Amino acid sequence: MKKSFSPHWVSSSLPRKQRKYLHKAPHHIRHSFLSAHLSKDLRVKLGRRSLPVRVGDEAKIMRGSFAGKKGKITGINRTKGFVVIENITRSKKDGTKINVLLRPSKLMLTSIYAEDRKRNLKAKEKQNAPVKS
Repeated sequence: MKKSFSPHWVSSSLPRKQRKYLHKAPHHIRHSFLSAHLSKDLRVKLGRRSLPVRVGDEAKIMRGSFAGKKGKITGINRTKGFVVIENITRSKKDGTKINVLLRPSKLMLTSIYAEDRKRNLKAKEKQNAPVKS
């Protein structure tokens, strides 16, 4: 494997090569790494199991100490692979509140951002598509 990112790399059983692929990936490919599961109604609507998260989506936390809480995604850190949800904070010893960084794999999207044209077009195409029997 080359030193820089290679888009032709398929897979490897070696963990070091998998880590290297993740760390060397450019931002437009890292976007797909930040995917979260969809709720059951969104799965039916979009015909997919997961989607990359975007700012404005509403998500439910499935794992960790904040499990069961819902909120809107307010920030995404592609370099570190974390998501920030509003009102999910921890307080430091000095009393200041900080946002909790969450992995998108531990989230479930309950609704997608309404003004995202590409996602809405895909949903409409899926609803209008003929049913295979």
